[in-house]
Amino acid sequence: MKLTAERIPKIIHYCWFGRGEKPKIMTNCIKSWNKHLADYKFVEWNEDNFDIGSNRYVQEAYEARKFAFVSDYVRLYALYHHGGIYLDTDVEVLKTLNPLLHHDAFTGFEDERYLQSGTMGAMPKHPWIAMLLEDYEDRVFKKPDGTYDTTTNTAVISKLCEAEGLNLNGTQQTLKNGVVFYPRQYFSPYDYINGGNYITGESYTIHHFAQSWLPLHVRVKSNMKRMASKVVGPRVISRMRKLLAPNS
Repeated sequence: MKLTAERIPKIIHYCWFGRGEKPKIMTNCIKSWNKHLADYKFVEWNEDNFDIGSNRYVQEAYEARKFAFVSDYVRLYALYHHGGIYLDTDVEVLKTLNPLLHHDAFTGFEDERYLQSGTMGAMPKHPWIAMLLEDYEDRVFKKPDGTYDTTTNTAVISKLCEAEGLNLNGTQQTLKNGVVFYPRQYFSPYDYINGGNYITGESYTIHHFAQSWLPLHVRVKSNMKRMASKVVGPRVISRMRKLLAPNS
């Protein structure tokens, strides 16, 4: 990759709403930021520096104490107005992110089909971030029947980017708006569903997926898969799943 002048400022944005104590996995991840990104500015977005009432979706998600969905909007707000790199608090940094600062904007795939949002960056006022923010203008979190819209931002962002010409196939691509999309091994090399490991020398971060937005039974099922994968390996689990599947 030919390097040009840095376009993305050395700012790390992260969110912590609800005023709760950060679990150990998150404090350990933040320690990795300090180790590899010592020359970056760190900005924590919370109730003290963000107006919860500025967006209906955010306010409803906050009132429901679904703070992961609050951060879905706030990360975009922070990147649009200030530029920099957003990290989820359960993202471990493996090495400096400096080589990514030469892009106009970047993100990566979570798997072969969906994008991830735990590590993403952009220069201030980038039109891609503006497009993602605009999607929240007319959205509500609390639906008329009283249930919540728990559609993940990865599903929403993937659909919006596909409409802009992105092929949802997990390969590295650059759209005409200057956004670079990296394969999963760059930012999401850990398969939190099946426990697969895709870490390579190209990996910048690992998303450990605290899964705070998921129902308890889903988190338990995912954790069981992780433990099984460590014992017998993801390939064996995949073969077992195919054998046990109906009509296989």
